[in-house]
Amino acid sequence: MDFSALPYAARIAVGLAGISILYLLFNEFTVGRRRRSLQREKGTLPAPYYTGFRDRFLGLDLFVANMKHLKERRFLENAVLRFHHDKVNTMRVVSLGEQMHFTMEPENLKTIQAIDFKRWKLSSRRKFGFRPLLGEGIFTTDGPAWHHSRDMLRPNFVRSQIGDLATFEKHIAHLIEAVPRDSSTVDLAELFFRLTMDSATEFLFGESTESLSKGGNEGFAEAFTRSQEYIAHKSRWGLMTVLFPANKNWDQDRTFVHSFVDHYVDKGLAKRDVLLAQKSNAQRYIFIDELIRQTTDRVRIRSELLNVLLAGRDTTASLLTNVWFTLSQRPDLWTKLQAEIGGLNGEIPTFEQLKELKFLKALLNESLRLYPVVPVNSRQAQVDTTLPLGGGPDGSAPIFIKKGTGVAWSVYGMHRRKDYYGEDAEEFRPERWLDDPLTGKKGLRPGWEYLPFNGGARICLGQQFALTEASYTTARLCQAFDRIESRDSQPWTESLTLTCVNLGGAKVRLTARDT
Repeated sequence: MDFSALPYAARIAVGLAGISILYLLFNEFTVGRRRRSLQREKGTLPAPYYTGFRDRFLGLDLFVANMKHLKERRFLENAVLRFHHDKVNTMRVVSLGEQMHFTMEPENLKTIQAIDFKRWKLSSRRKFGFRPLLGEGIFTTDGPAWHHSRDMLRPNFVRSQIGDLATFEKHIAHLIEAVPRDSSTVDLAELFFRLTMDSATEFLFGESTESLSKGGNEGFAEAFTRSQEYIAHKSRWGLMTVLFPANKNWDQDRTFVHSFVDHYVDKGLAKRDVLLAQKSNAQRYIFIDELIRQTTDRVRIRSELLNVLLAGRDTTASLLTNVWFTLSQRPDLWTKLQAEIGGLNGEIPTFEQLKELKFLKALLNESLRLYPVVPVNSRQAQVDTTLPLGGGPDGSAPIFIKKGTGVAWSVYGMHRRKDYYGEDAEEFRPERWLDDPLTGKKGLRPGWEYLPFNGGARICLGQQFALTEASYTTARLCQAFDRIESRDSQPWTESLTLTCVNLGGAKVRLTARDT
């Protein structure tokens, strides 16, 4: 072809295209050389592909299987069975055209969340899925924006705030009053989600929704739950979400949720001049007040509040639901717990006394082990990097992770590893956490193999708040009711959105203690 015969503009275009191709080839060569050098230096070997799936181009077989298992409420269980099937703790899979790694190796999680934290970011799918509802906040940002959100939130969780049990007591009293005394069935899950909504809004907004005492806000709770289901699906499947039925009320639900929080934002902005005139630490730290001192951007304030409200409401309520479902199924645990709570002699526990309730603490730890509230998580590599385990025939070699590749991990599976928790790892046994005074055997003191609240730089700031609220709620309910009877014949069944809770809630009959 005679390029000289082409128009001048066309020759320029062809020349630029040629230069671009040469640049891309050179860049690919240099990047490839650098990657090969890194792999040689670290001695990496590839992680095995999961043998149960054959489509390594689009991963449609994985997509179909996961959709089936989500529908069957066996998503978490089947993910663990894949590890067991291939007798590995790290594997490669192809998910909707993207190669990713799936692991339950504590050393890999330590590397991602602590040692090489800056090399990793939230996955693109997570941001794509979460932001339409939550905006930009602590669960949807990286880098300076995330640091800023975390710094603003940190004062909420100082010891003086967490130990303020008088604030909890008001809401617990409403919870106890809401439990029927006529031997009828109550789903404690519904009450727990109201309780945590009331306490979280007081903690964040400076005033409670009082849903336990005044009713109402059911519409918000339902819209918030449906919205979470939608964004959970969207974050898992990205654009493929359109291929299966989604929340038909998504737009209305999102608008309702945003309007609910905007009500508190507008109330806060109306008193901004007063807040600016006050010192930040003049009174108890209230998250919305600090936000309003910093900005008048309604969307920014709403987004920060929604991010934290999600954590404050759902995680603790899910933990309480799972614990009380188990208590209703296990009279032996109920008896031991009642004996320990009886040591309080009917007095409202102090923060220090709560910390001394060792069986109660073990009960919560064991629930978080077998039924972690956030059972699956993921990150995406910001640069070419490596992880210490998962490569080669026995999984002992480091693995290479290319920039942009996702790594997901199963907390649910890792918490069931028999090499860490023993042959009875599948059993609910709180005693494993307790020291045995007769034998001198120490209870569990796990490291990175136990991650109910994440780890490293992004470890959950509200961990102690959640455990304190769950401990106090459980202790006070035990003081008010001395007998429990399960009203649910079904086993624990996963209900997985952004968090995980028993599908059937905690349907029980409680008998009030004679006074």
